[in-house]
Amino acid sequence: MELIDTHCHLAKSVQARKLNEVLANAAEAGVGRMITIGTSPEDWKLYAELAAAHPGQIYWTAGLHPSDVDKDFRDHLTALAPFWTEDPHPVAVGEIGLDYFRLPKDQDEAAKIKRYQYDAFRFQLDLALQFDMPVVVHSRASFDDCIKTIDASGFPWERVVFHCFAEGAEEMQRLNSRGGRGSFTGIVTFKNAEAMRQAVVEQGLEKLMVETDAPYLAPEPHRGKPCEPAMVRHTAEKCAVLLKVDPEALAERTTKNAEDFFNLNG
Repeated sequence: MELIDTHCHLAKSVQARKLNEVLANAAEAGVGRMITIGTSPEDWKLYAELAAAHPGQIYWTAGLHPSDVDKDFRDHLTALAPFWTEDPHPVAVGEIGLDYFRLPKDQDEAAKIKRYQYDAFRFQLDLALQFDMPVVVHSRASFDDCIKTIDASGFPWERVVFHCFAEGAEEMQRLNSRGGRGSFTGIVTFKNAEAMRQAVVEQGLEKLMVETDAPYLAPEPHRGKPCEPAMVRHTAEKCAVLLKVDPEALAERTTKNAEDFFNLNG
């Protein structure tokens, strides 16, 4: 079974001097390719260097994560565009979006942060249009506003993935009906994640992509441990059970979906 981890964060593996071990574990598990996701100026250059050093194995994205949006966000956003003039350039803009989970308790301050996040989200949707890129969306406690923002932007929904999809079947139907898709992490293996398992079934195999969000969200039977791209295999196997398909068939389809969505063969 050959898989692509469509969403991981490799910075901590590099910092711990474990990248070679992580890549070897992934290869042994049949995870030959992975996309490391940029979230702030602190990791964009690192991920560009990793992609250059490991062509055909590591791909990368660049974006300003909503939790990294602050009063200086406009300065950070101006540094994004030049990466698309370099080689290898990012394969998507992301992760971008809205995160209302840890807003300040002060209502005025919370409203200001939400406005910053919205402005950064819209700017990066426009950037993706400029460079003909798909987008990787982070949505936490903000699903409705993420949908409204993308609707209002005119960005093509078929180029949108909501990563680490954490909603239910109804929300998935809203996303799919627009042309967007969700990708799934090891959360689908958790006992208390029935709503997300229903979302997997609602979407089906046609648009499915799998990810780890490593080093976070290790699936069963590794829950509570640091997550690695190799562990995406457990998520894929669980999705195969849910969709009643052969794991090899699921791996083949999710790999093609990732290749097409991120233009990995272009």
